[in-house]
Amino acid sequence: MLMLNLPALQVVLPLIAAPICLLLRRSDWAWLWATIVTWCCLGIAICLLSKVLSTGAISYPIGDWAAPIGIEYKIDLLSAFLLVIVSSIGAVVLPYAHASVSSEIPEARIYLFYTMYLLCLCGLLGIAVTGDAFNLFVFLEISSLSSYVLISMGRYRRSLTAAYRYLIMGTVGATFYIIGVGMMYMMTGTLNMSDLANRIPAVEDTRTIQVAIAFIVVGLSLKLAIFPLHMWLPNAYTFAPSVVTVFLAATATKVAVYALLRMIFTVFGGDPLFVIGEILMILSVAAMFVGSLVAIYQTNIKRMLAYSSIAQIGYMVLGISFITTTGLAGGIIHLFNHALVKGALFMAVGGMFFRIASVRLDDMAGIGKRIPITTGCFVVAGLGLIGVPLTAGFISKWYLVSAALEKDMWLIAVLILVSSLLAVIYIWRVVEVAYFRAPPKRAAVMSEPPLSMLIPLFILTGASIYFGIDASRTIDIAMAAANFLMTGVAQ
Repeated sequence: MLMLNLPALQVVLPLIAAPICLLLRRSDWAWLWATIVTWCCLGIAICLLSKVLSTGAISYPIGDWAAPIGIEYKIDLLSAFLLVIVSSIGAVVLPYAHASVSSEIPEARIYLFYTMYLLCLCGLLGIAVTGDAFNLFVFLEISSLSSYVLISMGRYRRSLTAAYRYLIMGTVGATFYIIGVGMMYMMTGTLNMSDLANRIPAVEDTRTIQVAIAFIVVGLSLKLAIFPLHMWLPNAYTFAPSVVTVFLAATATKVAVYALLRMIFTVFGGDPLFVIGEILMILSVAAMFVGSLVAIYQTNIKRMLAYSSIAQIGYMVLGISFITTTGLAGGIIHLFNHALVKGALFMAVGGMFFRIASVRLDDMAGIGKRIPITTGCFVVAGLGLIGVPLTAGFISKWYLVSAALEKDMWLIAVLILVSSLLAVIYIWRVVEVAYFRAPPKRAAVMSEPPLSMLIPLFILTGASIYFGIDASRTIDIAMAAANFLMTGVAQ
């Protein structure tokens, strides 16, 4: 009986667990409870992925009301894969959080942090499992509202400003999305994604549906921070607590990319999809270069990595824009790989901040000799971000280049390679300061961050290497998911 209800438990468990943190109050108890819950969510996600791989997609009607009348949770290979990505990052981040949160957030507010963390996790997992366009909006807002609070808990006054800007932009994006959903409902009389896919072709030439598509794409593009709708992201990542930056950078934008992928392939398809693809290709190439070029000139490492994320989001969206199996697979693989790599990079930076209370590049002089393990992990993860062979980043960029060559887009293939080389510049800037500049005179002896922070860093860094050497499992899942999405387009 429990196995039958795993789709609901995936969302309900963190939702119910969040207010319990309010009752526990004590920071250690709240941390322990949140850790247990997130690891249970990971176990559920792995079970769901295993079930989907063995028996196919899972349909879970809520309240025994059959779709499309009732609300439906629908878990196919792509959504199950995303569940594993989000829940694994959520689980690995919690051990890291124990020491990091204690050093950056006042003791009296720590239990509130874990409450918001679980709510955010609930929203992100809900986006992956829902088969209903309106409930996607609900879960999108649950994750967004809790993200605003998490960002505002940073030690800087500018954390509040960053959270407020994110709130404004996020609200605009959500409003655009729900207006588009309302228009689709007006024309089709349904909110179920599968049912929408069946009914929209009959009315896709109407101006209402065309406007609805535009509203939905723009709204989700704001959420995923595609250029030029990215202005909320740099400050949000820079001034949030280190743990929040790790979690959001590795999950939130990936889930928004998934939502865009799900809507334009599962719901729209047909001729509108190819028009959207052309627009997304232009924006993604611009993101790849603008994000990387701006990152080169940053003096704050967190801000540098934030602009790098804008460029990396460009790669994911570029994979979608090809509208081919190889392109989609490349985008999906990069979604997974970037979660590992960027999570590891921000964890390493959080470890540096834990010891020197700064993320400014000038303050990192000689840190490679003072905390060599943490800095070494940053370098290894940085190689994955560049896309060096035998790292996870190389696999996804290889597929993106292959997708460009399949469509005889030689210029796009060259641009992917050139933009990847830009990452060498800003990663090298950190390496140069960390290893080739002398530490400050009379600098105190420094030890590595606590083991509770190092072990999660090792896991993500090691995973970025492992999935660069043996990517057969992720490639198989991504290719199968891409084939499924492209079958829907062909129909």
